[in-house]
Amino acid sequence: MSVNLAKGQRVSLQKSSGESLTVVRMGLGWKAAPKRGLFGTRTRQIDLDASALLYAGKTPSDVVFFQHLVSNDGSVRHTGDNLVGGAGAGGDDESIVVDLSHVPVHVTQVVFTVSSYTGQTFAEVQNAHCRLVDESTGHELARYELAGGGPHTGQIMAKVFRDEAGGWGMQAIGAPAKARTFQDMLPAIDPFL
Repeated sequence: MSVNLAKGQRVSLQKSSGESLTVVRMGLGWKAAPKRGLFGTRTRQIDLDASALLYAGKTPSDVVFFQHLVSNDGSVRHTGDNLVGGAGAGGDDESIVVDLSHVPVHVTQVVFTVSSYTGQTFAEVQNAHCRLVDESTGHELARYELAGGGPHTGQIMAKVFRDEAGGWGMQAIGAPAKARTFQDMLPAIDPFL
């Protein structure tokens, strides 16, 4: 059973059997919201980009995004850039796979961001979600719905982090930012580290 997360909510990534998850996939799905115009309703294509920023404490260590699809150590992999979206609530348009068992020890958290590369605001996006899936079973563990739109062009979606027991947890963040790229979001990420 999946957990629907609210902003700021945390969930453990420990399996009910006590084992830790080894490979998780962060999926991002979205659709462009229809816009009423003079000649009827039309939908404009929106290019959202998912990125994963690896941090050692509060220091950026590596990044995975559409121009750098695999982390330097190979533990985080972006499956490819989707320029138009379309899956929305029905599936993922972009995915980032994290092999938690191979994330280097110095990396304490992986922050997932979404930015509107083409500059449209989230008010023009509908059915956007961020979800965490156990890659070995395909079971959805947690979902965060991006609701409410807004005038921002970036979103700090969620993070996975090492917990005190040495396992991993996930936190839904859902913080808006003005950003076309992950670089634009770096100052906005700092308070969530």
